[in-house]
Amino acid sequence: MPSLVKPARFDLKRTRPVGRAFFARDPRLVAPQLLGRVLVRKQGRKLLAGRIVELEVYLGRDDPAAHAYAGPTERNRVLFGPPGYAYVYFIYGNHYCLNVSCMREGEAGSLLFRALEPLAGIPEMLRARDLAPGSNPRLIASGPGRLAEAFGITRERENGKDLTSLKSGLWIADDGFRPAHVAITKRIGITKAAEHPLRYIIPGNPFVSGKKYQP
Repeated sequence: MPSLVKPARFDLKRTRPVGRAFFARDPRLVAPQLLGRVLVRKQGRKLLAGRIVELEVYLGRDDPAAHAYAGPTERNRVLFGPPGYAYVYFIYGNHYCLNVSCMREGEAGSLLFRALEPLAGIPEMLRARDLAPGSNPRLIASGPGRLAEAFGITRERENGKDLTSLKSGLWIADDGFRPAHVAITKRIGITKAAEHPLRYIIPGNPFVSGKKYQP
């Protein structure tokens, strides 16, 4: 396994969940501070963890690219609910995408998880991605569909889960790490409002999706 993956550095006991008040803000304020936190799945002895290295902001009714643009529906109601909850959707008939709701209840805003740096449970994530042991770890969770598959995330299972609660089995943790720098670029993989600089990354991190999109 290449040395850029150091799962032994992650200690779940030295973390705490990111609280709800953290997400009750404009996602453009949340995104740079959420980079470096850790997405965790814990089921019994099974532990998966990945550091958040890439996010995209979606602004709600003022953002033509956002699922909340047309207002609340049964499908997107999580986006208009309390902050800190998982919004999961299926795209291209192929993969799931994980988002976390932001803003106060009644206002829509969210962050799309685009890439993680694997920290714990790497063998399990490789199997979930149908990758051979020793495969390039960048293939595990560099991209929203890949990370959802690595973590076993589906709409049926995760949509509406509280990402601030340990009881959910899927949450966002703070282990004290903070990136030295944050970069902002245009969003990628969309056609509407694609010119807006709403993609936040840890520059230079090898797990950020699409190297050509590094600043």
